[in-house]
Amino acid sequence: HAAAGGVGMAAVQLARHLGAEVYATASEPKWPVLRDLGIGDERIASSRTTEFEQRFKSGVDVVLDALAGEFVDASLRLVRPGGRFIEMGKADVRDPEQVAAAHQGVTYRAFDTFDAGPERIAGIWAVLLDLFEQGALRPVTTTSYDLCRAPEALRLLGQARHVGKVVLRVPSPWGGEGTVLITGGTGGLGAEVARHLVAEHGVRDLLLVSRRGPEAPGAHELALELRELGARVEVRACDVSDRAAVAALLDGVDLSGVVHAAGVLDDGLVADLTPERLAGVMAAKVDSALHLHELTADHDLSAFVLFSSFAGVVGNAGQAAYSAANNVLDALAATRRAQGLPAVSLAWGMWEAGMGGRLPQADVARLRRGGLPPLAAREALALMDAALVVNEPNAVPVALRTSALSGGLVPSVLRDLVPSAGRRWGAAASGGAADGGGLVERLRGLGSVERDRVLLDAVLAEVAGVLGHASAGAVDASRAFKELGFDSLTAVDLRNRLNGVTGLQLPATLIFDHPTILSLRDHLGAELAPADDGDTAFLMGELDKLRTVLAETAPAADDDVRVAIGDRLQQLLATWSAGAGEGSGQDADNRVVLDDATDDELFALLDDKPWVAE
Repeated sequence: HAAAGGVGMAAVQLARHLGAEVYATASEPKWPVLRDLGIGDERIASSRTTEFEQRFKSGVDVVLDALAGEFVDASLRLVRPGGRFIEMGKADVRDPEQVAAAHQGVTYRAFDTFDAGPERIAGIWAVLLDLFEQGALRPVTTTSYDLCRAPEALRLLGQARHVGKVVLRVPSPWGGEGTVLITGGTGGLGAEVARHLVAEHGVRDLLLVSRRGPEAPGAHELALELRELGARVEVRACDVSDRAAVAALLDGVDLSGVVHAAGVLDDGLVADLTPERLAGVMAAKVDSALHLHELTADHDLSAFVLFSSFAGVVGNAGQAAYSAANNVLDALAATRRAQGLPAVSLAWGMWEAGMGGRLPQADVARLRRGGLPPLAAREALALMDAALVVNEPNAVPVALRTSALSGGLVPSVLRDLVPSAGRRWGAAASGGAADGGGLVERLRGLGSVERDRVLLDAVLAEVAGVLGHASAGAVDASRAFKELGFDSLTAVDLRNRLNGVTGLQLPATLIFDHPTILSLRDHLGAELAPADDGDTAFLMGELDKLRTVLAETAPAADDDVRVAIGDRLQQLLATWSAGAGEGSGQDADNRVVLDDATDDELFALLDDKPWVAE
């Protein structure tokens, strides 16, 4: 019974080797497995019903059982006198004496392997090993699961949907005997990973791949270093975004692991992206990963490691294409794991090596101040090892200084790590900036000269913060932003800071539209206080809010509500016009002159009637 299971497939092989005539049951979808074991159709029956009793009614000499209830009864009736019934499943154990009394001459035994004792088991192993060496036996089919997927494996076993054995394996990502492929293998990160795998994990065969291969700077020295550590190293030039080139690269390689560390940066704002720029970033990250995923399907990999980026997790300023590409890698890892394949996508923070090592020091300092210091290679590699032990499809190895994060604009995904954070990244963009009101209050009632001074101080303070200066006094207000060293990344950083300070929704192209500090100050002044009277700016803002509310309400309002609101607006306008006509509120064209209205008159007008539809 259950001849397509692990015990069943082993028993069939042993029985055939001993010359027995084998009859077998299994669920009907597994019958092809039994045919492959050499059992004819006339000797195959279902394990889901007791029809096997009629199909095999001539009787059998031995039953190897794993069933229960009426299936046991039907099986016992098939055993010829003097035969044996061996109970392996033990889901329904019977009394041997009762079985012997009911079924003449039948020997019944519920069997445990350990009943044989250590010496007999040792003898069994010796015989089995000899039979495997002779080719008389072969290993049964296995379905392998990492230990972390034990519930899934047990569910498959419990539902009897498996063929052969279900195996749990302890994760050992670098335990294979084959070659580990590293894309970007001659670059900063790839080289560090190669050294680590050889020195710490005993990997002995490496295939390092990059566009220039042996011609890449430092490639020859790296290969020599790794060989001195005892590794066999091959450095190859290959464009891994080219599927045919990857297929040729892998041809004949006994691959055991993949580390996809290659990537291309092309920073810029979304509005500046072109199909060509996006394709370049996607090719290095995404196309390459997909080719490796598809072309290694027939390899027994112990590790498939994708180097993703923290930029995809939090949406780094000016890295739209790079963020998107890394998000695809994260999704690919989840997809592979759902297919039962190894995969871990590491959304790295910046390393001191690799791309991080090529950043200007001002940018590195800015990231440090923002709570994201770069990772030292030793620290990063330890995090990689830890992530592979945890063995989830996605991990985020990144250094965070939460004290620095709490003082700035915090991405929503990190807010639980910084409970004291006052606002999120992008809060101003959604109209939620908390600090804008403070600046507006300071500007209220100031003359034009004093207002310009306060605005200039505010802009200089944020510019100094972006550039890493200790004080605003280090910034020359007469110089253009380009001369001060601003690029697309720092431009977005400044825009985000000014959004928070002013409460405005400023565009990402802010400093390109207003290329000097003074012109930017004037623009902010016009946005924050377009009229001489700050109260007027406030009132116009309130009217804008009313317009927004009406626009949002209109689509859902029925005819009666629309008429009621229209009547109320007409009453408001009539009241305003009548008040203006009584004296000082109209000009020659009978238009309202807001500058001449007092605060009390404006608020009395707005509060004249409740804004509730009847």
